[in-house]
Amino acid sequence: MPKSNEFIEDKNYLQGLMPFREKRSLNDIELGCLHHSIETNNIGLQLITGFAQCAANKEVKEYFTKGKELAKNQIRMVEEILLESDVPFSATSGSTVTTSTIAPFSDKLMMFCVYLLNGYGIVGGSFGTIFSLRNDISMKTALSTKNVYFFAQTGIKIMIKNGWLEEPPQMEDRAKIIKD
Repeated sequence: MPKSNEFIEDKNYLQGLMPFREKRSLNDIELGCLHHSIETNNIGLQLITGFAQCAANKEVKEYFTKGKELAKNQIRMVEEILLESDVPFSATSGSTVTTSTIAPFSDKLMMFCVYLLNGYGIVGGSFGTIFSLRNDISMKTALSTKNVYFFAQTGIKIMIKNGWLEEPPQMEDRAKIIKD
């Protein structure tokens, strides 16, 4: 436990992108965000693997397979940061995906679950990007969050194409009301 407050006195605290400069050690907030990323992506990886095994729609199955690879890439990126920082990590969940190919849910519901998880991933990545004070970590998390965003957009298009995405309630169109 810290016994006193420390204050950042040098802008070099933010450095991380300079190839010939040594990077400072991770702070607790950065470590927490990185650990959170590994845990959520590991859970997502297992869930989407199970969904890919049992999806009936070929396009949905391919989408889930791409999501599985995206989660693996997210985990690798974070593991690389932790390894470079000599921080031990554990990404095991203690469970595995069964071999079942019988869908527990409809493709529509599985797509909606992944839609929600994508939103959660974007928020988590944004949180990690803004609260990391080491610019190399901020850059990596921002770029990986961009990948989640584009993956989510693909899923939304699949849901719209199949008539699976319910339109949320809308605000009144004041311009239209005034014209009428």
